[in-house]
Parts: sequence; C-alpha cells; structure tokens
Amino acid sequence: MGIKNTVFYRGKKSISVNFSAEEISSDGSLVLLEKLERKHKLIRHFSKFIPDDRNPLQTTHSIYKLLKQRVFMLMQGYEDANDVAHLKHDPLYKDILEGDLASQPTISRFENSLDNHAIFNLCYAWIDRYVSSLKGRSRIIIDIDATDDPTHGKQQLAMFNGYYGQFMYNELFFHDGETGQIIVPVLRPGNSHSNKWYVGILRRVITRIREAYPAMKIIIRADSGFSSAPFYKLADDYGLKYAIGLASNEVLKRRVKRAEQAVKHLYQNNGIKHQHFISFDYQAGSWHKPQRCYSKIESTGLGMNIRHIVSNLEEQDAREIYFGFYVKRGEASENRIKEVKNMCFSDRLSNHGFWANFFRLLISSLAYELFLILKANIKKTSFEKAKKWQISSIRTHLLKVGATIKITKRRIYYRLSKAFVHQHLFKELLSG
Repeated sequence: MGIKNTVFYRGKKSISVNFSAEEISSDGSLVLLEKLERKHKLIRHFSKFIPDDRNPLQTTHSIYKLLKQRVFMLMQGYEDANDVAHLKHDPLYKDILEGDLASQPTISRFENSLDNHAIFNLCYAWIDRYVSSLKGRSRIIIDIDATDDPTHGKQQLAMFNGYYGQFMYNELFFHDGETGQIIVPVLRPGNSHSNKWYVGILRRVITRIREAYPAMKIIIRADSGFSSAPFYKLADDYGLKYAIGLASNEVLKRRVKRAEQAVKHLYQNNGIKHQHFISFDYQAGSWHKPQRCYSKIESTGLGMNIRHIVSNLEEQDAREIYFGFYVKRGEASENRIKEVKNMCFSDRLSNHGFWANFFRLLISSLAYELFLILKANIKKTSFEKAKKWQISSIRTHLLKVGATIKITKRRIYYRLSKAFVHQHLFKELLSG
C-alpha cells in the first residue's frame, strides 16, 4: 500500500500521499467571524430588509442564512456563488451555518430575487445605520468617489464608457472620511458620468443626518468629476462645507498663466522644483454664484503639474486646504474603494440583471463593513504590525488557517493548527 502511494523519493525515504486525515478546513477563522456577527448583528440587521416571498413549506435556508453564507464566503476569499461547490463538505461552514450550505442555484435565485424597491429599502437602511453610529460626533467628512467595473458579458445596463474606453458598470461610494464606513454604495449604468445621481443621493443622506443631528457640521470632499452647479446650490441650501476638485479649462489656464511661467522659469533657469499656490474667485457659466478657487502650480522635473480645487473652508490657507485636507481623500476614500472592489470582490458583478448586480455590490460592501469592525478590534490589541494590515493581509495572515472540528453532546471544539503564526493575536481577538 505504501508503494502505491509513493510519489517520489528523498534519498532513501519514500514520500507518500493519501486521504486518510480528519476533515480539515482551510477557513478556521469562521469562528471569529461568527463571534463578530453575534456581537454586532450586522448581517442579521440587513437581512430583515430583504423580502422573502418563498413558500415556507418548501424553504430550507432562511434569508439570514443565505446572506450570512454569501458574506462569510466573500470574507474568506470565495468570489462567486459557484465556489460553494468547493465548500459543500466543509465541516466548519456546516457548523457555523447549522446545516448544509445553500447550493449555487439557491444562492443565484437569492441574488436575483430583489427588485428596485427592495434595493432602495436596503440603501435607506444602510444610510440609517450610518446615521445611528454618529452619536457623540460634531463633525463628519463625506468622501464621494466612483470606480469602474469592467463587464465581460451581457449584463443589463453594462454600457460603453468613453472616458474609460470599455463596457462597464459605474460604482459610486459615499464614505465617512474619518472612520472609513460606507455611508451608502450605489450601482450605476456603465455610461454614467461621475456626477450622475449623486447630488440627489447626497441630499437624501444629508436630510437623514440633519433630522437626527441638526447641528452636525458636514464637509464634502470629492474630485473634479463631482464639481457641478447642482452641488454648489445644495451646499448653500444645507450649509455644507466642501473641498472639490475642479477640471482645468481655458479660463483657469489664463488665470494661472503668470504663476505658471514664474514656476517654470525657476526650474528651467535655476533647476529649482517649486510649488506655488494662488487663490481667486471663479464662476462657471452654470453656477449660481462665484466660488473661491485655489490653484497649485508645481514644477516636478517631468513637467508642470497644475491642480485646481474649489473650497469654502474657513481659516485655512490654500496649502492647508490642499495638503492638509483635500489630498487625504486618497487614503480615506480611494484606498477604501480598492478594498471593497479588489478585496471584497465588488468587481464580480456577473449576474444578468442590474438589480441582482446592485445587490451583489451591497453584499460586498457588507463584507467590507465586517472587515472594518475586525480592523477596529485589531487596533485595540498589542500587535502593532497587524494594525497596518489591509483586508487582503487580514485574510492571508489571520483568516486562512487550517482547523478541524470535534462535536460532542455538550461541546464543539475548534482545533486550529499549532503552526499558526498569529495564534496569539487570534486568541486576543476571540477574547475581546
């Protein structure tokens, strides 16, 4: 028998392989995710807003269980509903879900069961959950940004976008610029401009916030794609502060020409790289009044770098507004979107129906929110290196660990690998 199982020799020792070990799961951290969910009830909360029109007599898996299975799979790195085929015999998933896993067809029917009304209800629930987390705060920053999601099939409303040069969906995110929370995620047709729908959605978000916290100071931060006449009118109507990028045009080029020539002269004649800021009032033809514009003129050694922003932030000069506030959207918003898109797989919108793909975006965002809670817990521990982990690092270093399970009449034992490098961090998180 040993000879048949020999795959190669190392010197005189034969190396054999068989499948006689206990049932081992590569997702031993499911017990940690289950504890997070039991404490914060995030998945259970949103499952209440998903309608269930199925016949109870023919239903095996509850809405909560279906959503929980899909979110936990995403967190563990399983991108698609098809991946359930690799997990149907996993003993840990069966224990956490208290029964067999839902099949790929069941998951697909679940994702396709929501219409536009159900999706809107979920979005409002998302906003309300964010508002409920604002107790004790006097100021918030709302970062607004969009990202492209290339499509490779015939999904509804997957359209060609001239700016990106591809067929795609357009994902829009409203983030809290200080905590990283997703205030609400929105899926848009592929040919949408950056500012499509966002002012109307922002008005709804602000209305909800001000109903609960009338004195809340709200600051909006976004790139030039979101600079528009309706936004500046909204900002005046609701007393919003903001720092918004502004795309260059011929008028702006003329306003900065003198400063640009001076900065260019410094580099060409003296080899000095230099940054210079100027500010002036500017009004586009569609705007209801002039706005304060700040321009950064910089020689980089590779050419001129000129950027414009519009802001009504008080008691700050141009440099403070630009470097002390505006550019921080890179970490607060852009990097968070990368985590949702690339690490929680919101770029896997491969259902045919638009609303089913919108639901997928919400599920990926839900996985991101649970990771955000896990990140906050990690920051409370004594493991400094782990506090810098992104979602992909958390998954690789903390969540993917071999484990077995032993079930008796009175206890369930999760037995994780002795070789697990971060077992002390894992224990500290479990005990928190």
